[in-house]
Amino acid sequence: MRENNLKEIVGGRVIESEGVMVASKRALKERPGLLEIVKEMLERVEAHLKASDYFLVTTNIRAQSEGEVAKLMLDKGLGGLQGPTVSSVYSSAIRSQNLFAASVVVRRKALHDTIKALRSIGGTGVLVSELTYIFDEEPWRWTELLKKLED
Repeated sequence: MRENNLKEIVGGRVIESEGVMVASKRALKERPGLLEIVKEMLERVEAHLKASDYFLVTTNIRAQSEGEVAKLMLDKGLGGLQGPTVSSVYSSAIRSQNLFAASVVVRRKALHDTIKALRSIGGTGVLVSELTYIFDEEPWRWTELLKKLED
């Protein structure tokens, strides 16, 4: 690299690209199984694109109940996609007293504020995981494709 006067780019984007899926309307209507393959491809792309903007954050919190943990989180605005997930923590097959694991999906830009909010309600051992996919109901691109096939 030094010989060619090149430098490593850490954390930078080298290239951005976009793709277009092209298909024959006739083939989609007539070839058995093709529509299902296209749907799976569209779903995976949509789910991956959506997941790239989010993290899964998990922490342990001491409280009297799952409901108390959920209320603490919701009062701090930590609702995630559909609400926090809260469950008992078990140690050696015995429930750890008043310890609950709480998980919430948050936007990348809200990560630091989320960690601060979780710590403020007693969150410890905060884990942050990147998401590969977030599958919603039917992807909008699939719905649009089906409409175009009806024409």
